[in-house]
Amino acid sequence: MILKIHERYILKNFLYNILIVTGVFLVLIFTLNILEEIKFFESSETNIQFGLPLLLTFLNSPSVVFDTFPFIFLISTQLLFVNLYDKKEMIIFKSYGINNLKIIKILLVSAIFFGMFISTVFYTASSSLKNIYLGFKNKYTNDNKYLAIVNENGLWIKDSVNNITNIINAETYSNLSLKGVSITSLDDQFQLISTISAEKASIGDQIWLLKNVQKFEPNKQNEYYDQLSFKTNFDFEKISSLFSNLAAFNIIELRNLLDDYKSFGYSTLEIESHLNRLYSLPIYLAIMTVLGAVFMFNVEFNKSKIVSIISGILISVLIYYLTYFSNVMGINEKLPIMASTWFPYIILSLICLTGIVKINEK
Repeated sequence: MILKIHERYILKNFLYNILIVTGVFLVLIFTLNILEEIKFFESSETNIQFGLPLLLTFLNSPSVVFDTFPFIFLISTQLLFVNLYDKKEMIIFKSYGINNLKIIKILLVSAIFFGMFISTVFYTASSSLKNIYLGFKNKYTNDNKYLAIVNENGLWIKDSVNNITNIINAETYSNLSLKGVSITSLDDQFQLISTISAEKASIGDQIWLLKNVQKFEPNKQNEYYDQLSFKTNFDFEKISSLFSNLAAFNIIELRNLLDDYKSFGYSTLEIESHLNRLYSLPIYLAIMTVLGAVFMFNVEFNKSKIVSIISGILISVLIYYLTYFSNVMGINEKLPIMASTWFPYIILSLICLTGIVKINEK
C-alpha cells in the first residue's frame, strides 16, 4: 500500500515523537533504576564495582519501559498535535479536505502496527534481557537458609527459623493458600524434630494457619489439630514472586509455562492475565493514541500547551490505576480474567467514541 503525502508526514512525525518520548522515559527509568541497584548492593554488604549496577540497570530498563508504552503513545500523540497546531498545519490539512477523522484513522492504524511490533519483537528482546538480569541478581540475593522452587512435584521451600530448618512441600498453590502441605523440621544438627501434614495452609504475614493437621514427633504419639499456627519467613509476597517473574518469559515460554502450571494444578490466573495484556497491547496502544487525539481536538488549545500536556499525564496516571485495579481483580478471581483485561479498554473506547462524535460535529 502506497501512503499519500499527508499520511507519510503524519506517520513520520508520530514515530519521531514516540522515539523522543521513549528516550525521555528511558533516561528517567535508567536514573531511578541505577540508584535502586546501588542502594541494593550497599545494603547487601557486597564489594562490587560501579559497572555491575550499570549493567543490571541496562538489562532491566527495557522491561520497565515496555510497561510505559501506553502512556508514551498518549503523550506522543499530544506532542504531535502541539506541533501541527503550532505550524498551522491543521488549517492546511483541512483546506485539502483532510478532516479530523482522517487524521485519527491514520494514527489508529499506525498505533496498531507499532503495537504489534512492540508486543512481539520488543517484548521478546526485553524479556531475554530481564531473564539475564534475574540471573545476575540471584547470585547476590540467594541465601542458603531460604530457598524455594516449583517443579512437577509441587512447591518446595527450605526455610530457617530460630535455628530450625523446615523443609516444606505443597501439592498445589492458589491465591492465598497451599493444599496438600507437608513440613519436616530439623534441628541445627539436622536431627528430626517433627513432621507435619496438613490439608491446607492459609498464608499470612510470616504466620501460616494450617488446617486438618497431623503432627508426628519422635518417641511421641501422633497429634491431631483442627488448626495450627506455623511460623515461617515466607509470606504471600515471597511465594507469589516464584510465580510472577513473568516479564522474563517470552510469549512461547509463557504458553509453555501455562500448560505446565495447569498440569501441576497451580493457579494460572497471573499467567493468563499477563498473556491477555500482551495479546491486547496493540488495541490498548490504539485506544490511548485515539484518546490523546480526541483530547487535543476538544481542548481550547490556544490557552495553554503546558496545561494540555500535564492533563494528558494526569489522565495517564488515572488510566494506569484503572487497568491495575482491574487486573488485580482478575488475578484475585473477582472478575473473569478476560473481563479484567478488556473492561478498562471498553471504558476508554466509549470515552473515545464520545469524543469522536463531538469532533465530527465541528
